Amino acid sequence: MDDFLQANRANWDDRAPAHAASPGYAVARLLADPAALSGVVAFDRPLLGEIAGLDGIHLQCHIGTDTLSLHRLGARMTGLDFSPAALSQARSLAAAAGADIPFVESTVDGAVAALGAARFDLVYTGIGALCWLPRIRDWAAVVAGLLRPGGRLFIREGHPVLWSMADPTGPDSPLAVGYPYFEQPDPQMWDEPGTYVPTEVEFQHNVTYEWNHGLGEIVTALLDAG
Repeated sequence: MDDFLQANRANWDDRAPAHAASPGYAVARLLADPAALSGVVAFDRPLLGEIAGLDGIHLQCHIGTDTLSLHRLGARMTGLDFSPAALSQARSLAAAAGADIPFVESTVDGAVAALGAARFDLVYTGIGALCWLPRIRDWAAVVAGLLRPGGRLFIREGHPVLWSMADPTGPDSPLAVGYPYFEQPDPQMWDEPGTYVPTEVEFQHNVTYEWNHGLGEIVTALLDAG
């Protein structure tokens, strides 16, 4: 498991500066307009409800654009990520925006210990986060451990059926399940250059290890964790 973690961290460390510089993350827009929100949080806003005055923790916060956006909606946010390069970008962004946001380096499994006695009204996690976690029940226990009584989790993810679909082989290829839908002990290994936002950077670390988790597994893990 440590080898998988190290490979994934190297992949994210490699991409964090390029993500911060890419128009896909719109860092320049966030800095130019103090009221601007990331596209992710703007999409989520109708479902977030009122978060002003809440203590929030953003798990797997990456370069902090969504964390900053939640801060701008009035929450007292903390960001947590396992990539030191991503956190360096997040801290620079917050400083440039004049936002007092602490960022903590930790894996999700180590979050409760890393945050000490801190507990939160809101745990926020965004799209593309759960696939990096090998055991969904461990994640659910962390979420429960971070929440105050009456607190809540906000999660928006890609549906696990989407993550299980085979890559199309042509314009007329049928939709087909090609990868595990349910959580498996062993991850899927991917070796892919590039990244999901526009950039001309060529990366050195392209291997990642990912796990899918069925929708029932996610919901049941959260319910069992309280």
